[in-house]
Amino acid sequence: MAVTESMAGATSGETRGLHEGILRRQSARESSARTYARALPIVPVRARGLTIEGADGRRYLDCLSGAGTLALGHNHPVVLEAIRGVLDSGAPLSVLDLATPVKDAFVTELFRTLPPGLADRARVQFCGPAGTDAVEAALKLVRAATGRSGVLAFAGAYHGMTAGALAVSGGAPDVQAARLPYPQDYRCPFGIGGPAGAELAARWAESLLDDPKSGVPLPAGMILEPVQGEGGVIPAPDDWLRRMRRLTADRSIPLIADEIQTGVGRTGAFWAVDHSGVTPDVMVLSKAIGGSLPLAVVVYRDDLDTWQPGAHAGTFRGNQLAMAAGTATLAYVRENALAERAAVLGSRMLTRLADFGREHACVGDVRGRGLMIGIELVTPEPEQREPGAPECGGPDGLGGAGDPAGCAGGRGADPGTRGVPDARTAPMAPGMPMAPAARTPYPPAPGLAAAVQRECLRRGLIVELGGRHASVVRLLPPLTISDEQAEAVLDRLTDAITAAARDHETHGPDRQRHPGADRRAG
Repeated sequence: MAVTESMAGATSGETRGLHEGILRRQSARESSARTYARALPIVPVRARGLTIEGADGRRYLDCLSGAGTLALGHNHPVVLEAIRGVLDSGAPLSVLDLATPVKDAFVTELFRTLPPGLADRARVQFCGPAGTDAVEAALKLVRAATGRSGVLAFAGAYHGMTAGALAVSGGAPDVQAARLPYPQDYRCPFGIGGPAGAELAARWAESLLDDPKSGVPLPAGMILEPVQGEGGVIPAPDDWLRRMRRLTADRSIPLIADEIQTGVGRTGAFWAVDHSGVTPDVMVLSKAIGGSLPLAVVVYRDDLDTWQPGAHAGTFRGNQLAMAAGTATLAYVRENALAERAAVLGSRMLTRLADFGREHACVGDVRGRGLMIGIELVTPEPEQREPGAPECGGPDGLGGAGDPAGCAGGRGADPGTRGVPDARTAPMAPGMPMAPAARTPYPPAPGLAAAVQRECLRRGLIVELGGRHASVVRLLPPLTISDEQAEAVLDRLTDAITAAARDHETHGPDRQRHPGADRRAG
């Protein structure tokens, strides 16, 4: 008997027992590698849109959305109709790489959405069902096409859990790719942020490629995320992304855009590269393109198609249910302008969170793009503040983005920075031009972030953690979230942060710096 059927008419005690029994058996039988289940001890049995109902009868607002997989939320009617259509048709469900009407419809709809300049000359490779396999395929593709082996990747990146994908991710245990700095405002690797920090990051990449003694030969490709997700929800500046496109094009280096989590309207454009007008040579796609079912592809420029038959394959690359669900999802997002809707609603949510951050010193930065939002939590250190600098969280200070003065930051000023004067320029050395003053953000607070996640769960809100030290609370709601639901999410989140911060102060500041690896489902 199905679990949902066995719950019908059950008492609260019986449903609680069912819930606890399933969790107990999971802990006893599943691998120690499980991640989300540790922080989110729930047993989902029903779901629709933004809402999940657990086996214990509790209801949750789901802002994890399958790590960004559920563009339309849980069990959207158009997705269910597409799946039922295939099931009722008698069509085969798995066909390897054979041509089918379902696949043809999916490719047609996918190509309709691609950035200008790519769709007209694109090829698509269906991969194993996880995004990490598509990353592997992309790396193999550019190596085969260029005859070169090296890859340029970025600090903070996350591209999957297979060996090759891990090698180009920020947490790689062994260096198999040249690492470049990824521009960001709050924890800028050069200590300055803004356009100046992005310019230095671009110059670093250019110097690495053009210096014959850099130790980095001309690579097979460059792989990047237009918004780093697991890295802490860090959007790439549009000008910097265009600079990377020119830099790679001028040197015949294929540019690979990893849109596994950013694609299908998530960032306020159908693909995150659309914000900058960049057309990559290769796009790696998964998650939302399958409409909640496993699907992953690589789309690339036709002149790179030098593979021999069987150069990349996978038994489950012909999942017809995923292709049908994906076609329905892509079309629904496009026809209903959900990317534009994500841009508007995401901007509104970011503004409210930034306003909240101004009053809370533990909020170091609020950032994101569209409905891909991050709140970095920090441990303020007032004793390190320069004399005369404003108090973070007070009427003259800030713990979130958008404040032009004092200890704030984000874009333009630095939220949660310690010892930062208002002056924005200082000479780097006698006789040298003026440069932005160095800034030091407050230490990350992973323990506080974990406490916020727990407080959110108590309030019926599911959120994810990410960032370099798992100190960033992440929101990935479905694109179908209503204005009222968005307000409910923010109410619960801000209340959870306030409660967790109060308890955190009572029990002492968080000094933990490296709580564990970032997490992302492939």
